Amino acid sequence: MAAWDKRDDMIVYEEEPFNAEPPAAALADRPITPLDTFYSRNHGPILQIDPDSWRLRVDGVVRRPLVLSLAQLRARFPERTMVATLLCAGNRRAELAAVRPIPDEVPWGSGVISTARWTGVSLADVLAAAEPWPDAGHVAFGAADVSELADPPQPFGGSVPMSKAMAGEVLLAWEMDGAPLPPAHGAPVRVVVPGYIGARSVKWVEHIHVQEQPSDNYFQASAYRLLPADVDPAAAAAGAGLSLGPLAVNAAILTPEDGQALPPGPNRISGYAIAGDGRGVARVDVRVETPGSRQGTGPDANGASPWRQADLGPAPSPWAWRLWDTTVRIPPGPVDIVARAWDTSATVQPEQPATLWNPKGYGNNAWTRVRVTGRAA
Repeated sequence: MAAWDKRDDMIVYEEEPFNAEPPAAALADRPITPLDTFYSRNHGPILQIDPDSWRLRVDGVVRRPLVLSLAQLRARFPERTMVATLLCAGNRRAELAAVRPIPDEVPWGSGVISTARWTGVSLADVLAAAEPWPDAGHVAFGAADVSELADPPQPFGGSVPMSKAMAGEVLLAWEMDGAPLPPAHGAPVRVVVPGYIGARSVKWVEHIHVQEQPSDNYFQASAYRLLPADVDPAAAAAGAGLSLGPLAVNAAILTPEDGQALPPGPNRISGYAIAGDGRGVARVDVRVETPGSRQGTGPDANGASPWRQADLGPAPSPWAWRLWDTTVRIPPGPVDIVARAWDTSATVQPEQPATLWNPKGYGNNAWTRVRVTGRAA
């Protein structure tokens, strides 16, 4: 499509701000997501900023405040390239909305996740040059885009704990897959925070503020917080609920797609899995269930086949997803294909989305399932 050089079959939920995800199958078997397929999540207009006039301010509780041009940023600090996956906190929200309505939120499917090869400099190197004071506890990012979704309207922002900011993997990136960062992905420079929700990877970054407390920006203090199921988001005070940060273990089936007809017999199933901050994907299990059967862990008695371990593709980096695939036998008629992932801490995805429902629809990492029909051609 003409909009921001994205593919023609992107699922566009909003034109302004531009919010779109690719069809799930477009992500399959691609360890690095093509630029035209990478999802787009925005809270305000997509900006086109002159790289030559862009400046980055680094200040707050630091001994040496900095003002850096793009040329100075590139010349002063060692360049780093890293493969990292970004995942929107609202990924798979549509499954939660099927449990109970979630008004006024984008009904994302399972495609609000993408992986790129990012080039830039380590945020830790930049912060070390600014020399934070010992009482610094958080690093806040300020963007140039102003969102009307905030009350009052304000630039997008957020923060991460100092321990994460100084860990080395957080980048200030100016390239994506070997090319200059496109405007739709935050040019000329964006933050990339691997292992955290995508909202912390602030685009069009222009201000880094080192401070004692988390950011009071609307998108840190009010949005992107996990509220109890009985709380009205419109009435919730700033700071209510749990601040979203590190990702939970998650997986999704990419092929086949929900509602697809398949030939009875062996069929290839593929998908992705990702683990939270500092953990890896250890295993993905897949099985076939008869719709309406009692769900559980035992084979056959409840209309479900035994769990089958999928083959895991290589991890492009410790901060990237792992693609997986396996072959299962599809009987005639409708069946559910179900998958669950385990991470290296032996944590498994929870079974039911109903247990995860929250009024903003964040953090759905329930078992993933698609319904298909075995039907002879």
